[in-house]
Amino acid sequence: MIPSWVLDILGVMAQLFIVLVGVVAALIVLFWLIDSNQRADAVRRNYPVVGRFRSLFIRLGEFFRTYMFALDREELPFNRAEREAVNRMSQGHGNIIPFGSTKLLTPAGTVLFVNCPYPVLEQDVAQTQPCEFGPYADKPYLAPSVFNISGMSYGALSKPAVRALSLGAAKAGIWMNTGEGGVSPMHLEGGGDIVFQIGTAKYGVRDKNGLMSDDKLREIAAHDTVRMFEVKLAQGAKPGKGGLLPGEKVNREIAKIRGIEPFRDSVSPNRHPEIFDNGSLLDFIAHVRSVTGKPTGIKTVIGAYGWLEELCDLIWERGIESAPDFITIDSGDGGTGAAPMPLMDNVGLTVREALPLVCDILIRKGLKDRIRLVVSGKMITPSGVAWALAVGADAVVSARGFMFSIGCIQSLKCDKNTCPTGVTTHKKSLQRGLQPKQKSLKAAEYAKAVIKDVEMIAHSCGVPEPRALKRKHVRVVGADGTTRPLDEIMPYPEVEPRR
Repeated sequence: MIPSWVLDILGVMAQLFIVLVGVVAALIVLFWLIDSNQRADAVRRNYPVVGRFRSLFIRLGEFFRTYMFALDREELPFNRAEREAVNRMSQGHGNIIPFGSTKLLTPAGTVLFVNCPYPVLEQDVAQTQPCEFGPYADKPYLAPSVFNISGMSYGALSKPAVRALSLGAAKAGIWMNTGEGGVSPMHLEGGGDIVFQIGTAKYGVRDKNGLMSDDKLREIAAHDTVRMFEVKLAQGAKPGKGGLLPGEKVNREIAKIRGIEPFRDSVSPNRHPEIFDNGSLLDFIAHVRSVTGKPTGIKTVIGAYGWLEELCDLIWERGIESAPDFITIDSGDGGTGAAPMPLMDNVGLTVREALPLVCDILIRKGLKDRIRLVVSGKMITPSGVAWALAVGADAVVSARGFMFSIGCIQSLKCDKNTCPTGVTTHKKSLQRGLQPKQKSLKAAEYAKAVIKDVEMIAHSCGVPEPRALKRKHVRVVGADGTTRPLDEIMPYPEVEPRR
């Protein structure tokens, strides 16, 4: 027989257990209400209570990875160190880290900047000068920033994501590229500078037959904030193949903006049917520029490059005003959207090779000052941006860096309409976690931090502003572990005499 005192203890324990369960249940309800109504964290808003564990796992992850899993710099396509750097900058914390660098500085190909023994004093710092695009257009564009938002369509991105980036671009004073999906009200509502991309399907400026409509082109150009037009020949994720947007992401609004049927796969042609050689390319550029009155350039991935030399010769034959106002070079190692793996992994040169190659062709042909160079491809940190400017770029654009700034956690769900942070999904239940006004502040902070840090690198190298960086300010680690000057590895070419 069980003593009464034991039964009393068991009774008290049972009551305590019931109370504990009640308290836990009450806390879960409380946390659920807090998480589902807060606006700072998209994961917690979309996944109340459960989402709280992500922060815990992130904090513990460093220790687990050290002993059991990948280190911070071993994840792909962007490692944790890079993503955390973007996160710090977007939160206004800057890039201050303790106890020394965790970056390996000895592998071949590592870029190091050459600091000057007499860096530029703060009182001698020059404000970064605007860069003129389209001197022969009716309305040239003075681009104020060296770092801008790359092409991401409304459709590939959600409505609140586009709105957040639009508002953030205006706050930071940078431009935003629409991507090939056309210009949406969300692109325009921020009031910042817009680059309208004309993809192979002519979304936003197409007629009933899928060809370009001059009337719609003029309508787009009538917006004062639309500063330039970019004719997309190819993109890094899928050179030689058009854009892909699954039917489940083509809602009625997106279909109306693009001029296509809703709920059907949106597949762009692999090239513009009107553009079949260098002559027709220059004709197309001239037509867009004459209709819109605004600077017009091209975006492409570099593979074969003999055509670029021939294009430069043809420009001189026709007149320097016939040149594209800019060339955007996209890296062949993939981008934000869905793409076939054989193309994403195996086709096109990376920006590390493509940028100096194109820059040297333009220098040799005497067109570097006429054709501006814009470059994209995994440059989400200040060092990548500074390298591109030193090699010869006039501006850098980033897509995934800005996705990280507004909450992307690299869940790799971009093509499935199930993005847990609301960045690339059109499900309302997941979009609710992405609050545009709050996220726009992070996008703006990220852009400002990158620009500030690029300026800091420039001042350390002894030049007053970022576009003054040259190849002589960069050294590259070789196979033997020692560095060589970049202007020795990639010397500037001589300008060819004009006949």
